[in-house]
Amino acid sequence: MSYQMEGAMNKKDIVRLSDEERGQLAELTRQGTAAAYKIRHAHILLKADADGHAWTDARIAERFSVSVHTVLGVRQRLVEQGLEAALNRKKQAHPSRCPLLDGEGEARLIALRCSAPPEGHARWPLRLLADQAVG
Repeated sequence: MSYQMEGAMNKKDIVRLSDEERGQLAELTRQGTAAAYKIRHAHILLKADADGHAWTDARIAERFSVSVHTVLGVRQRLVEQGLEAALNRKKQAHPSRCPLLDGEGEARLIALRCSAPPEGHARWPLRLLADQAVG
C-alpha cells in the first residue's frame, strides 16, 4: 500500500493501490451489499489507481455521476487517512441538524414503545408516541 502526494505545486493525490487493496475494492463492487456511497467510492478508487485505469478526475466524476470535488476528496482521504477513511463518508464537523432527542429522551421513547399500547390499540400509534415524547 503506497499512497503518495505530489509536490506542493501540484496537490493532486496519486492513488497507487496494492494488489490486495485492488482485490478488496473489486470484491466490494461485485457484492453490491454495501451502502451505495461505499460502492461508488470503491469504483472511484479503482478508476483513479495510477497503476490501473488511471482515469482523470473529470472522467471519473462523469462516469459515476458525482462532482469532481467528491473524487478529489476520496483520493485525498485515501492518501492522508487510508483505505477505510476513503471508503466511508467524511464526518461533518458541524452537523446541519441537531439531534431531536438526547440519549435520555431516546431511552424514554424506546421504553414507552416497548410498554403496553394504549387501550383500543394493538400497538403504539406514531402520533401518540410523539405526543407522549413531547408532553
